[in-house]
Amino acid sequence: MNELASVRPLPALAAPRPGTVNGASGSVRLVDLRRRSLLVAQMRVILLGLGFLGLAAAALLRIAYLGVVQPAPQERTMADALLPPRGELTDRNGVTLARAFPAYALWFNPRAMEDGGAPLVKSPEAVAAELQAIFPDLDELAVARQLRAGKGAYLRRRVLPEDANRVLAIGELALEMPRETDRHYPQGSMAAHVLGYVEDGQGRVGMEAALDERLRDPAQRGKPIALAIDARVQGALEDELIRGMRSVDALGAAGIVLDVDTGEVLAMASLPEFDPNALDDEGRSRVFNKVTNQVYELGSTFKPLAVAAAIDAGTVRDVGRRYPATPFRIDGFTIGDLHPIGTSLNVPETLIHSSNVVTAHIVDDLGAPRMKQVMADLGFNERPYIELPARGFPIWASGQWPRLRAMTVGYGHGIAVTPLHLASAYAAMVNGGVWRPATLLRVQPGEINRGRRVFKASTSARMNQLLRLIALYGTGRNADAPGFRVGGKTGSAEKPGGGGYRKTSLVATFAAAFPMDRPRYVVIAMLDEPKGTASSSYQRTAAWNAAPIVGRLVPRIGPLLGVLPDENRDIDLTDLRPLVGGNGA
Repeated sequence: MNELASVRPLPALAAPRPGTVNGASGSVRLVDLRRRSLLVAQMRVILLGLGFLGLAAAALLRIAYLGVVQPAPQERTMADALLPPRGELTDRNGVTLARAFPAYALWFNPRAMEDGGAPLVKSPEAVAAELQAIFPDLDELAVARQLRAGKGAYLRRRVLPEDANRVLAIGELALEMPRETDRHYPQGSMAAHVLGYVEDGQGRVGMEAALDERLRDPAQRGKPIALAIDARVQGALEDELIRGMRSVDALGAAGIVLDVDTGEVLAMASLPEFDPNALDDEGRSRVFNKVTNQVYELGSTFKPLAVAAAIDAGTVRDVGRRYPATPFRIDGFTIGDLHPIGTSLNVPETLIHSSNVVTAHIVDDLGAPRMKQVMADLGFNERPYIELPARGFPIWASGQWPRLRAMTVGYGHGIAVTPLHLASAYAAMVNGGVWRPATLLRVQPGEINRGRRVFKASTSARMNQLLRLIALYGTGRNADAPGFRVGGKTGSAEKPGGGGYRKTSLVATFAAAFPMDRPRYVVIAMLDEPKGTASSSYQRTAAWNAAPIVGRLVPRIGPLLGVLPDENRDIDLTDLRPLVGGNGA
């Protein structure tokens, strides 16, 4: 039998049916695998979402921290990056008077040690002693107390770089030197009352306050602001005022140099001075400006103004006319002179000898209404015109002036004004008769304020002659600087007090102009309560203390301002010289 034929075919394998063992287990495993994969995917998505949520929460917390706890760095404009934070102030010739200055502060940080150890390696007393060696004006005991207290505090502001290096050399980590932008005044205390100072980024008093908005304006702070001040003239004025004040032991002094044609203040000083670079409590007590903010009865410096008003009104046509010079009574008040002068005086003699009596007669002829109007035209009834924020209001009698009031105002009593008021009035009297407001900003050619006319040009010319006579023959002789043709008038006014005037307390003033053949500058020098000393021949009046200040100052500043000494040149006094020393003198 064939071998192949004997083989039986195998039975066909039947497909597994549902419910059998092999089919059921495979399907379950497949379903479980899919569920597990889906669960894992879901968990991963959840974890990823939680991770993003955590990152978002952390970012929000960080933003909140930066915005509330630790402010984020502010966005800076190109102007902030390239320009100084505050504009520069210069004098009229470009000399820097105030500029932004990178400085350091001395900060005590008791938490400087990361391990929480003691903030200082040395004792507080030893560290304070080393700091006092760097900063001699530092209060060593107060600093030691601050260090011992263990609280963070500024120990000093405005530290120069070289001093910052010396502090770091002490080797104490708790003494930190954060850098900050400060205001620096290269000339020290010079012109301090003109400039003022900066505190917490804000200008305080002076031109720093007057120009604060402009100095901080990004559109303008890159360009320096030129003041009218001449640093050379300012330095000379302060030097002579300090010398004069100390020589007669005065309480204070004030002075101004004014351009009579433009109203520019070339120098202004108030003493005692302060240093805006190192302002302390004593310095703060001295920021009051006597030139613009303090009003005084300026005495006989008013007499030329009264005479000018009478000449201008025509009540004085002949300066050679003689007036009674003996004391007289009016409204229960006696008007007299300090020393007997004579029975009668003409106008030149009245100013040379500074007669109250004759000045009162001249004002009485002028009339009280006209006298009051001229004083108002000179600005004596309002605050002085100047950019400075602190400006004193005059003591001015409102309403109708009686005869006695007008008379006493004529010789400088019963009215109180600032030295700046007086300077502007004298400028009007000598410049041709035009009053202009004073300014501390440099005036460009063609931008001069037109002002207002107070006196005729002919009146001004006559007053220039009379002022020169006073310096040649009268109480202003100590101000006569050879070759500079100085003219001016003294004023020695008793200060008012309880119950009347205090005869032992004077305000001594000399109001001057030069050169009198073509006046260009007015100079005011004032001393507050000068004493009679050897340097003033034991005299307290302005002829002996204020006038010499002008006599020394003019030769110093004249050449700087283009006024050279010339012994062969002077104002023509031909018609007035014969009137000096007449019969009643």
